Amino acid sequence: MKHSINKKALKQLYQAFSQIRSPEEAEEFLQDICTPNELQAMADRWFVVKPIKDEMPYRDIYELTGVSVTTIGRVARVIRTGRGGYDTIFKRVGDKNE
Repeated sequence: MKHSINKKALKQLYQAFSQIRSPEEAEEFLQDICTPNELQAMADRWFVVKPIKDEMPYRDIYELTGVSVTTIGRVARVIRTGRGGYDTIFKRVGDKNE
């Protein structure tokens, strides 16, 4: 059986995310809604955005972060071909990630 995306549920989730007003609220919400593995997977994806944008070789990113080369490649592909979400938020966060 193919898993179908519940668009109404996704829209409600996106609306919920849009109501987050601080890093502390984001932490509380994500800790509640995600399993530790889901949260770590998202953190790993976000953690490799800057080195990817800096055009660091994947193997070097792996050595720096411990994030798998497969995940690094997937994030890089989405940065190139996705809807621009990584770029939008990366620009807004700027040096706050340092």
